[in-house]
Amino acid sequence: MIKKIKGLDINYIDYGNVHGEAIVFLHGWGQLIDMMKPLADPFSHDYRIIIMDLPGHGLSSEPLSVWTISDYVECIKELLDELNINNPVLVGHSFGGKISLMYASKYKVNKLVVLASPYKKKITKLSLKTRTLKKLKQVPGLNKLEGFAKKHIGSTDYKNASPIMRQILVEHVNLDITDIVSNIECPTLIIWGTMDTEVPVEDAYELEKLIKNAGVVIYEGCTHYAYLERIEQTINVLRAFLES
Repeated sequence: MIKKIKGLDINYIDYGNVHGEAIVFLHGWGQLIDMMKPLADPFSHDYRIIIMDLPGHGLSSEPLSVWTISDYVECIKELLDELNINNPVLVGHSFGGKISLMYASKYKVNKLVVLASPYKKKITKLSLKTRTLKKLKQVPGLNKLEGFAKKHIGSTDYKNASPIMRQILVEHVNLDITDIVSNIECPTLIIWGTMDTEVPVEDAYELEKLIKNAGVVIYEGCTHYAYLERIEQTINVLRAFLES
């Protein structure tokens, strides 16, 4: 289904028990609806399920300007208002988790589930080649190398993104919401893998301390996609959390 939200075509699916509580699933950067369906489908008998392609992903339009995380939050809020959904359960992975944290800090959420969700500014150690190009772009006449450096040395996510989405990704990576997450009051479940190289597992324990009513579940030996690597365990943990 497509709805026009904030001037963009937003693709989403709405299925399951129309009389049940709504669970909204938000995927990670560079992903789409299909990444969340394996986790969402088992709950469709008892819950109303909403999964959307975040703007700039899947079949949803790209933003026409550089959106902040707050812009994504307002887009989701407008969609949920159109669907007459209040006080939802939010389940977000990575980028979608960061949006979920921001949403829950501002709007009423019944329960929150974050799956390997970054919330601090990502600090990366620059390679020699990257440092060299950053120096070169400061030399008069060689500043055109900046575009080359970003396109060829950035992360895979950065390389695969359009110019607008690259800028949005930079905004996302540089945004620290540590002070904001302390405003979250709803019960929060945090799931992380010990082998996550995108967002270190130490961040999970820090996030647990920042949120008043939070608990963490750690998957040994799992990566940034821990929730999928142990999908049956995630389903069972989520079911217990929702029923508690």
